[in-house]
Amino acid sequence: MPRVTEPPGRQLAAAKAELRRRLLAGRARLGPDQRAAAGRALRDAVLALPQVQMAGTVAAYASVGTEPDTRGLIFALWKRGSYVLLPVLRADADLDWASYEGPDSFRPGPRGLLEPSEPPRGRAAITSADIVLVPALAVARDGMRLGRGGGSYDRVLARVGAGIPTIALVYDDELLDTIPAGPHDQRVRLIARPGTGIISARP
Repeated sequence: MPRVTEPPGRQLAAAKAELRRRLLAGRARLGPDQRAAAGRALRDAVLALPQVQMAGTVAAYASVGTEPDTRGLIFALWKRGSYVLLPVLRADADLDWASYEGPDSFRPGPRGLLEPSEPPRGRAAITSADIVLVPALAVARDGMRLGRGGGSYDRVLARVGAGIPTIALVYDDELLDTIPAGPHDQRVRLIARPGTGIISARP
């Protein structure tokens, strides 16, 4: 009987799904104190980056669940005068953007997300950002990023100019040698981890 081989697209999806399962299980073992400590270390590393210190506009995101906490980072960027953009999830899974106006300017969004309550500025608002902070479940040393599977940030990263620093925020053990990727997956240029700070990806 001939052997049935899965299409490459299905094999890639299965490999990503299994990796996501393992990474999410690892995050679930972290306690609130560990997540908060990781968030503080990432906050300090990002704020110390010269490109961030000079940035007029920073695109960030509000962490949820077991992600490294970003609330302190967002507040610190805003307090020191950066214009902070946060994502608004659209019905088509693409991202719109709106401004952050302090810790009381959040509202509940779809899929358990927190979103800014200010009016959206459109998908193209990301092109005005001097720095783009990106969530990830893991990042490879070449900058390939593994997200949640919706493709939202792959679309965002495709709109960001070649000279703009894009920074994925992950835990220390989420820097991997390789990540399964397809033609539409986008890389980040910098990788931030709590224990080692920020390093450049090596495509």
